This record gives sequence, C-alpha cells and structure tokens, in this order.
Amino acid sequence: MTGGSILGNRVQRKEDPKFLTSGGVYVDDMVDDRLAGAACVHFVRSPIAHGTINGIDVSDAIDMPGVLAVHTAESLGLQPTPAVFNPMVSRTLLASGKVRYVGEPIAAVVAETREQAADAAEAVFADIDFLPAHIDPEAAMMSDLLIYEEAGSNVVFDTTALGIPENTPAEEYFAGCEVVVDGHFLNQRVAPCPLEVRGAAAAWVDGRLYQWLSTQHSQGAKAPTAQANGITEDDVRIIAPDVGGGFGAKIGIYPEELLLGPISKALGRPVTWRETRSESMMALGHGRAQMQHVTLGGTRDGKVTHYQLHAIQDSGGFADMGTILAPFMTRPMASGVYDIPNIEVRTTSVVTNTTPTVAYRGAGRPEATAAIERVMDVFAAEIGQDPAEVRRKNLIAKFDTPHTTAIGQVYDVGDFEGALDKALEAADYAALRAEQAARRESGDAKQLGIGVSVYVEITGGVDPKQEGAKIEVNDDGTANVYTGTSPHGQGHDTAWSMIASDQTGIPMDKITLIWGDTDLVPSGGGTMGSRSLQQGGVAVNQAAQELVDMAQKLAAKMLEADEADIVLDKERGAFHVAGTPAVSKTWADIAVAAKHDGADLTVDTMFVAEMATFPFGAHVAVVEVDTGTGQVKHLRQIACDDAGRVINPLLLDGQIHGGIAQGTAQALLEEVRYDEDGNPVTSNLADYGMISSAELPSFEVIHMETPTFVNPLGAKGIGESGTIGSTPAVQSAVVDAVSHLGVRHIDMPATAERVWRAIQSATN
Repeated sequence: MTGGSILGNRVQRKEDPKFLTSGGVYVDDMVDDRLAGAACVHFVRSPIAHGTINGIDVSDAIDMPGVLAVHTAESLGLQPTPAVFNPMVSRTLLASGKVRYVGEPIAAVVAETREQAADAAEAVFADIDFLPAHIDPEAAMMSDLLIYEEAGSNVVFDTTALGIPENTPAEEYFAGCEVVVDGHFLNQRVAPCPLEVRGAAAAWVDGRLYQWLSTQHSQGAKAPTAQANGITEDDVRIIAPDVGGGFGAKIGIYPEELLLGPISKALGRPVTWRETRSESMMALGHGRAQMQHVTLGGTRDGKVTHYQLHAIQDSGGFADMGTILAPFMTRPMASGVYDIPNIEVRTTSVVTNTTPTVAYRGAGRPEATAAIERVMDVFAAEIGQDPAEVRRKNLIAKFDTPHTTAIGQVYDVGDFEGALDKALEAADYAALRAEQAARRESGDAKQLGIGVSVYVEITGGVDPKQEGAKIEVNDDGTANVYTGTSPHGQGHDTAWSMIASDQTGIPMDKITLIWGDTDLVPSGGGTMGSRSLQQGGVAVNQAAQELVDMAQKLAAKMLEADEADIVLDKERGAFHVAGTPAVSKTWADIAVAAKHDGADLTVDTMFVAEMATFPFGAHVAVVEVDTGTGQVKHLRQIACDDAGRVINPLLLDGQIHGGIAQGTAQALLEEVRYDEDGNPVTSNLADYGMISSAELPSFEVIHMETPTFVNPLGAKGIGESGTIGSTPAVQSAVVDAVSHLGVRHIDMPATAERVWRAIQSATN
C-alpha cells in the first residue's frame, strides 16, 4: 500500500473475471421477460450517396415469409428533425425526399427472425434519381448544389478567433517574421470499429418505453427517445448493459435506435435490432475528417511568433456532433503547449455526401495537436534545427497557477518541458540521432525515423462540468455505488470501488457498482471527453466522505459518545471511541440501526468542477522505413503522459496503451475512403486497415504526476491522451526517416504506397 492508502497502487481489475470467464452481457445477449416474443428489425439503406427519392415500393417485401411489417417515413408519419447544431439542417429518421449518404436508412423491415428481415429488405425497391455527390468538403464549400437546400449553403457552422483585425492579408500578418512556412494537412476520416457493433431493443411495458442500448450515455438518450415517441421523459427507461467499446461514436443516439419505439408500438410487440459489421462501417458515425491549412512564422533562431490555422471540418451527411468539434475543441487548443503570442484560427464545418462525423477518441483535440506539431517539424526543417530543440525553445514555461494562451484558453497546471525531458531521456534521443546519421551515411535501404510530439489536451470540459454519485450501505455491510458515468472498458468498477473503500474501509469486493439504468441513476453525464474519474470518481469520493460523516453521527449515538471522539478504523470497517477499539460498530450495525430509526444509510451528492483539466505529455516514436518499398515498421513508442494524480497505475497504463494503438493506427493504416460517386470502398475489415498487436511494438510508458487543483483527488483525464500524443509522433517519424531524401510531408495514413510515392516524387 502507498502511505496506508489503496489509491496509487496497481490493483487488479474487478471486472476481468467475468469478462474472461462467463463473458459480458451485451444487448445481443439480453434475456429479459419484457423482451419475450420480440420481433427483429432490419433497415433498408440507401445504395446511393445523393439523390431524390421518387418512391419506395415495399409490396414484394411485405409478402415474404415471416415479415410482419415494412415501414417508411410516410407509414410511420415521421416529421423532419432539425440538427441541434444547425436547425436549418433537418431530416426524417427514415430518409424522405432525398438520400444524403450511402447507408442512410430509408425503410425498416420487421420479421420473426433476423434472417427473414434481411431477406425481405432485399426486395424493397427505392426509386431514386441520382444527384452529383460531394465527397470533398472544400469542393462542397464552393458548390451551388446544396445537400440541405434550407440551409442555404453546404457550410453549416463557421467560426473565427482573431489575433488580428478581420480580413488582414496573410502577408501583413506574417510581415515581421524572418521565416514563414505553411502546409495543407489531412487529418483523415476514420471508423471507430468498436468490437461490439450497435444494437438495441425496445418494449412497451404498462405505457412506458423500455429501451436497451449499447451506449456511452444512457441519461443523454432519454430526451431524444421521448421526443421520437411523443412521450415524456418520465415514460422512458434507458438501460445500458455491458458495452463493447464506443470511442465516442456511441455518445449520441442514432435514427435506427430512435425508431424502435414507434416500430414496437405499431407492431404491439417488443423488437430488437443489431447491425452487421458492414453496416457499422457505413452508418456508425466516423471520426476526424479535418482538412487543415496552416501557416507559421518566426525568427531564424527558432522562436515562433505567429500561427494561423483554418480547419475545414467534414460533417458528413448531417450536422451531428462532428460539426462542432473544430470550433469547440480544435480551436481552443490550437496553441498547444507553445507560447505563441499571435494566433488566428478559423473553423468551417461542411456537409458532404458521406457518413456523418461524430466524436472519436480525442474529438477535436488530436486534430489541434496534429496541426501544430506537424508545422513545428516543417518549421524546424526550414531553419535547419533539431525538431525537439525547436519545441523546447517555444514551450510554455512550467506553471502551477492558471495560464491563458493567446487564443484565450485557460490551462490549469503544466510542466511541458519536464515531460519532454523525460521522454527524450528514456528514448536516449542522442543515441537514436547517432544511429540515424550512421544509416544515412552508409546508404542503408532501411532508414531510421525519429518523431517527437509534445501535447496538452482538455478533459472534463463538456458542460455541465459535474457528476453525481450515490452510496447506500446494506444491512450486511456491503455497499452499492451509483454513478452517472458509463464503463465500457475503462475500469470504473475497480477505480470507484478503490475510492469508496479508501474512504470507508468497506472492502472492494463488498462494493457493487450500478450504472446505465435511468430508473436507478436518473441523471448523469456519461463517459466522454475523459471526464469520468475527475468528475464521476471525485463524486464517489465526496459521497464516501459524506457517508462517513453520517455514519460517525449515528455511531456516536449508538456508543453514547461525543461525535468528535468517534474514529473510523478502516482496516476493520468499524467505528469506535478513540482509545477504546474493543467496543465498536460496523457498517452493518449502523445500517441496521438507521433502518430502525426509519432512515437508510445513504448519501446522494453532486460534485461540481470549477473548470476543465489539461493533461499533457510528450511522445517519441521510432520507425524504420524501407526506402525501396515504402514499408514502415514501428520500432519503439516512448510515452510520458501526465494525467495528474494516478489512482491506479494499472488502469492508467491500459488507457495509454489503447490510446497509442489507436493513434498509431491512424498514422499508419486507417482511412475511410469513398469513390467519386460517394460509394464507400472500406466498408468491412477486409478493406479497412484496422491495427493489431502484430503491427505494434511494446510501449515504453514513463509516469509523471502533476496534480491539478481542480478536484480533491488531483486527477485529470487519461482516456484520450495516448491517442493525441502518438499520432503526430509516428507521422513525424515516418517523414523524418526520408527527410534526407527531400521529403517534407506525407499525409496520413503513411501506407507503404504513400511513402514510396513521396520518395519517388522527391528523388525524381
């Protein structure tokens, strides 16, 4: 134990025995009397990216074996639903009038079995007149062919944060700079690929809608579900069983899920739905998809003075959450870890005929880091200086009180140079550069590349910055912890039990975590934006402290002593008068006594954070590039990620490992692609480059702790940091490996073909 506390120790995950033996219980595994006799729903999807619907013929489908109903927007009486982020962008949950991306649901088939529903879906005929498809957001910006005519433009959200007077020409903005570099970088579209695809079930029970969802935010699904069914939120119960991954894509609720209630009501039976992997690749929200025009200026000796970023966000076929990621996540973090006095950021969100974009691990912050880190490398190359040292010259100095950047973002605490030093030392940076020089001198076909990134990100920044927790002690001394966060791999059961046990002395194995059921946990912020520990976990800590105070009062009454003389022996989980431990009252004793007095030993509390927190770190990536084939091998990844006080290093390392894997995957392999007509060409895992352990090295994790003042635990978020730091480091390493051949930039993913073409272009 660390200082007598369980916190800070590598405690094994409570969740794992179940997942490694009997397995989790996911939506598709549900056995519930309320779902008895459930019919199966299959959605007919648009095969066309952009077109006008003339009609949908369901006559052949309705007569097929096992078919119970076939629905369209017309048969369900669906009305257009406006987008939250631009009300002039609206659609019906089943497409009507137009289709706007391949995979958009246009009809729903209900049958006795999944196979029958899928077969009947093939018989539905949609008469659609083709319209030209917008795949490129920059082309869509300029086009008169509108995807949503009522919006008046394909630009659906636009913001500017100015460090200079509006409309100042670029040449004037950078007039005082000795060196100016620019770049056009692609932060490509990626698919979330959770192991569990989407699934849902719906049943009407005594006039209430029960809906089971694979979701990151049960409470957030209540309002849209109620609206879609024309009922009050009190008439909706959302239940999330085990969830097999989300990565941000399962924060919101999708048309297919919202339609199950109306379909169930029309049928008079419960219904279930599960998408296939190919459907998931086409219709589950995508991530990233940002074009970046960057210009950076500074002095010949390496000091950056001016930075300009125009981020063009591809919203896809609807103004969903992806629409606001550039303005509300990329823009505030544009300065990164650097003390740049002059910054201008413009963001433009554009609809295209592609799958709508949503939050994806990091959600706007990885894009900000990628932009500034990539252009810092270009700047370093231009002035002929080492990229790590150029970064060091421009880092914000260590601070332990809030720091405000030129763009107006307030950071809590940071030691960016400390993180860089730790990462470089662990990597033996000087030795790596020496090996690189030797390979270049010898003309080795396999060249070494070293990439460095330093980052800061925002976590717990989604309003309202609060979370509740309830703890109840049962008559046998066990405890139930209720949380509004939603675990799907992070280890909340372990961490929340550690926190509650540390305050109360109730053993971890006697604590049960309850989550995801809106009847049991009516309010909660869900799991997103790396908020869970610093808000949900801190709420549990606060509830446990208040519970101890309550129990102390009851114990004083039972022991006929002054409350100030009562102490809690956490080793035994018992209260006694100071100095007389032989006479004590256990948690069970106090819970029973409370019931005798007509009360429960229960605390329900709310923690409110005054601001977000800002984890930071530095990564060093080492790759080997075969200059003859362009093949990249990822040799090493050194990661120093500072997330404040660490509650469980085992959970911390797991989050970092997963983040690095996804970040590396984006840098080297993953990309959702469409042909010129808007047809997806990466709609399954045979065509989409999802990474595996075979492509990854063992990660070298360097621990660093800079506690924050924002919450009593001193903790920040860690769920997305590995993704944010690793992607630019790996991309930079690939470019660095071939920079001596004249290559200055390679867009992600740095596939063998793309690297080979860059080498050929630079050398021929």
